[in-house]
Amino acid sequence: MMLASWEAPPNAMASSHGSSPAPRGGRDGTYRKERDAAPARCRSVRSLPDVCPKDPAGDGRGLCDGPSVVAEHDRWTVYSSKVNLPAALNDPRLAKRESDFFTKTWGLDFAETEVMPSFYLPNITREHFGPYLQETAQRERIHERCKTICPNKDDVDAASSIAASHEKSRVELEQVPKIFMRPDFGLEDPTTFHSVLPWSHFNSAGGKSNRDVASSKLLQEKLSHYLDVVEVSIARQISLRSDAFFHAMSSQHDLQDRLQETQRAVAVLRDRTAAIDRITCRGPLQALRTALTRSNCAKLHDKLKLMAAVHQTQPTVQLLLATAEFVGALELISTTKEVLQQELQGIHSFRHLGSQLCELEKLIDKMMVEDFSMYARSDLNRSLRDEPLVLEKERLESLVFGLLRQRKLDFLDIYSDEMIAAAKAIVSQCVTENVLHMEDIDTEVVTKLADQMRLMTFPQWFELLENIFQSFLLFLQKIKATLTVVKNVVLEVLASNQRNRLLEEGSSSGAPAQEGPPGPALLHGEAELAYLTHEGLFISDALHQAQQQAVQDQGSDVGSRVQQSRAEAPGSDPAQTSVSRDQSFMYGTAQMCGDSMMPTDQELNRVVHNLQELLHAASDVSHDRCVKVLTARAKDGSLERLGSADFVCLCRAVETFVGDTEELSCRRSGSLRGALQSQANRFVHRFHDERKTKLSLLLDNERWKQAEVPTEFQDLVNSIADGRITLPERKIPGTEDRKPAEFLLVNGQKYAVVGTVLLLIRMFLEYCQCINDIPSIATDMLTRLSDLLKHFNSRSCQLVLGAGALQVVGLKTITTKNLALASRCLQLVVHYIPVIRAHFETKLQPKQFSVLRHFDHITKDYNDHVAEISAKLVAIMDSLFEKVLSKYEVKAPMPSACFRNVCKQMSKMHEAISELLPEEQMQMLFLRINASLKMHLKRQLARLGVVNDGGPQHGLVVVDVAFYTENVQALKNLDRLDLNMVEIWEQKR
Repeated sequence: MMLASWEAPPNAMASSHGSSPAPRGGRDGTYRKERDAAPARCRSVRSLPDVCPKDPAGDGRGLCDGPSVVAEHDRWTVYSSKVNLPAALNDPRLAKRESDFFTKTWGLDFAETEVMPSFYLPNITREHFGPYLQETAQRERIHERCKTICPNKDDVDAASSIAASHEKSRVELEQVPKIFMRPDFGLEDPTTFHSVLPWSHFNSAGGKSNRDVASSKLLQEKLSHYLDVVEVSIARQISLRSDAFFHAMSSQHDLQDRLQETQRAVAVLRDRTAAIDRITCRGPLQALRTALTRSNCAKLHDKLKLMAAVHQTQPTVQLLLATAEFVGALELISTTKEVLQQELQGIHSFRHLGSQLCELEKLIDKMMVEDFSMYARSDLNRSLRDEPLVLEKERLESLVFGLLRQRKLDFLDIYSDEMIAAAKAIVSQCVTENVLHMEDIDTEVVTKLADQMRLMTFPQWFELLENIFQSFLLFLQKIKATLTVVKNVVLEVLASNQRNRLLEEGSSSGAPAQEGPPGPALLHGEAELAYLTHEGLFISDALHQAQQQAVQDQGSDVGSRVQQSRAEAPGSDPAQTSVSRDQSFMYGTAQMCGDSMMPTDQELNRVVHNLQELLHAASDVSHDRCVKVLTARAKDGSLERLGSADFVCLCRAVETFVGDTEELSCRRSGSLRGALQSQANRFVHRFHDERKTKLSLLLDNERWKQAEVPTEFQDLVNSIADGRITLPERKIPGTEDRKPAEFLLVNGQKYAVVGTVLLLIRMFLEYCQCINDIPSIATDMLTRLSDLLKHFNSRSCQLVLGAGALQVVGLKTITTKNLALASRCLQLVVHYIPVIRAHFETKLQPKQFSVLRHFDHITKDYNDHVAEISAKLVAIMDSLFEKVLSKYEVKAPMPSACFRNVCKQMSKMHEAISELLPEEQMQMLFLRINASLKMHLKRQLARLGVVNDGGPQHGLVVVDVAFYTENVQALKNLDRLDLNMVEIWEQKR
């Protein structure tokens, strides 16, 4: 029974070692034994399947339909897989064992059948075999017909023998009851036991009859027969695989022989290896272990020295802090922390030292911030005139470097706050110092600084303002000097960082070429010996002692430098010096590590930018405080009521201060200029209103009579002609001895003017003087001057042409002399408008030239006004001619009374305006008057019917005209005037 369950894959067993011949296979896939086999086993029998046995005929059915021990036993169940489970799981084609073998669902996808197509083979389809199939289709059909008609003899014999064998086996196994073939067959079960051994057929009384004996013998024979049938079936199955079984047994014996030979060879090899180890390796290994022990002792000694040095860190830091050596203390703390993290990591006695050093570092940060705040306060609040500009330069540099090292980059905010407070104190201090020398201001009654400033006179307040300006200039100079020192420290740190970075890059690129002696390379080659260890350490560690010694020598340089800094600390003694000497190795080791606390280049550049911005902020703060001083003074309008000279002095002082601060801070500030501009606008408004009001009063009181020209006005006009568009600073000596002139000489021309025009000239010179002193108000002042000139033009027109002077001044009439005088005054103003325009053009920006068009409009208005006055003079004579000539009669005596009256009026007109208007204007005016006379005379002669016929009436008219011409040409400057009186006659048709 047990042999029947032992089965092996026939192909695998037959192919191992090739010691036994493989069974031959027939065309139908069956295997046959050799012909020299035993006669009992000469017939060909199919082998049982490996895992899932089928019917020998291959039809998938059982061996028999009835109960059969062999058939029931060989029927495959889930329990049958226990024999070949390793073969099923250990698939050599898989990279790893399948983990879901027992959980997969049975079907087409149970096994992985996907095979990647080859990239080197074409994709073969049925179309590729189409021509071949067409060629062989006819022959295949013929072959199949012949095969059906004449079957193979061997196939027929094999099929018949197999069928007979199967039939015999089926018949024999059918004799065995099915109960013996059940998988759960066991005699322990009472039901099964009674079924196999039916004791009920025996006598239950306990006696044995002949019948019972016969029944028991029959049952025994029957069971023996069943056993024989099963054994024969098992023997038949074993005979089919006997060759593979015996071949496996012989292979097992060969394998055992080879394993024994291998065991003997391994024993010999071990003996030889032990001899080599004893003779060759133990001595050198002992030497290496000794070298490793010596290296470990040296490392331990260095560690102990390093621990002694670290133990002295806190006392040394206290000594450095006692002298405000913050940088040295921070360097020592940083180096100690690096050593604790690298060299002394895990030392139990120093487990709290790291946190203590961190707390000490935080304490130093607070001390540096407080010390810097105290330094800034004492530096900014000390007397501004004290020297030097920078207070305790070395202390400042040490503080700044320490703050930079700790990345406390907000120390400039502390300085900014102290700077603002100091700026406020400067103003208060200046006001207090000035008020102490003023007896008329009671500081107990007037406590506010703004009220005290408003109680000062302008000279006192201006002196205070100059003191404030001077104080702020000194204040900015000291701030700039201090910030320059800070900037130099930052730039030095930045340059140091860049140098260190270049050195690191150079060392990293040139390290292979700068290797020292060849010893370390040789030791490194020896260190590649595999896995020789002692007490958990690699032997190669001992071979790097030379490299570590070089590192220690390098660390001694930094240690000596720290030793020197400790020696300079107060209270140092030889004992401490010896400890610091032991501490040198610690600093030498930490020197190789970069200082990660220092700010980056980007942060340092930002600090440099913030330093410049802080200087700008200082300038802005100074300007803002000065703006408050100006605003406090101008609150009651006192600055608006200043005279031009005082306001100009104020503007000059402010511009000087602004220029000096811009030169210091290298940036233009607009707050103080804006405040001054605001005051200037108010000043201009008040300045213009005063002069416009004054001009209105002068015009309202002007009687339009020719005024004498004082010498100072003539000198003023002469200075304008010389290009000096400004008021004289003082009177020219000797002007009191000269008498006033009747006319104003301008470039050789005489101008008869009224007193208002003389004052108007002085007024627009005052406007020009203002823009000379305050160029920022040029645009506003130009607009105001244009308004002043327009006001003079419009008001003079209302008073003279509009006859407003009759009611305002009380004139009886507006005479021709008044009109001519007004025209001449307007012409004088027109003469100076281009001069004023050119002067303003020099004070304006090119983008502001558009406002100059106001002067063009004013010039046009003035010229139109002059033309209107000339037309008014002609209209006066025209109305006179119309009235007189309407009564003209051509009769004796001659000259007639009418022409005598005309000549009289012409003489009066000439007498009134001849001294006022120049010769050219006189001639033009009288030509226009003569044309008016000719027009009216021509009209009257036409009415009277007098024509140019040489008759008596014609002769009388010629006499009158000759009388008129002679009288007119006899007037001054009219002797060459062409009257052309021929035009009075009508042309003959």
